[in-house]
Amino acid sequence: MPIRFDPADAHWRVAPLPAFSAAQKDWLTRGGSLTAHLRALGAVAVRVTREAVALPWPDEAGALGLAPRAPVWVREVVLSVDDVPFVAAHSVTPRAASVGIWQATRRLRTRPLAELLYSDSSVARSSLVSRRVGARHPLYALATREIDVGVSHAPHALVARRSVFERHGAPLMVTECMLPALWAHLRALEEAARAHSAVSGTGAAHTAHGRMREHGRPLDHTASRAHGVPRNADERSR
Repeated sequence: MPIRFDPADAHWRVAPLPAFSAAQKDWLTRGGSLTAHLRALGAVAVRVTREAVALPWPDEAGALGLAPRAPVWVREVVLSVDDVPFVAAHSVTPRAASVGIWQATRRLRTRPLAELLYSDSSVARSSLVSRRVGARHPLYALATREIDVGVSHAPHALVARRSVFERHGAPLMVTECMLPALWAHLRALEEAARAHSAVSGTGAAHTAHGRMREHGRPLDHTASRAHGVPRNADERSR
């Protein structure tokens, strides 16, 4: 199903930066439900940190074709695995759509957005795009609140991805910022798998990597542009 909205710009790119690690490239390009991918790592909880009418970020307004001061409905949540914050997510839709086509986003409470996106065959999705987010981007402040060491010791930059879902012509942009705890957890899994492999000689590291990727897809599942991207079961988000 064609989609009119393109989340890519000079900073948000379809192909992850070459400097990103293999794990980062993997998670930034995975189709399907991000919540489902996180559930493969442990028990997932959704904590709502903000729901309000606000103004869009400049790069959101550009991607959605909105005036800079057009009101939008904002929902921000933290996805935790075993009580540790792994992802800070920010979704935005025009205010009119939030009381119309996307009105169900106002009633989610602590249910994941995936419950809306996956149950409706009229929803189309754009390409996934990603970037490195620094302190000048509002997503950075939103995400670093969830890092235990505090903003003063937070990484110089974080890794994020976004895409646009469209239903009956109305857009819903979802931006997901991966927190350092996610990458630390994945490194620990990989190191444990290597250690087990070294002891047993069973190739456990390769097997563990395969398990971590079983819900994901290779980089080439993304498209170069948002327009005309077909919707299928693997190309949905949270």
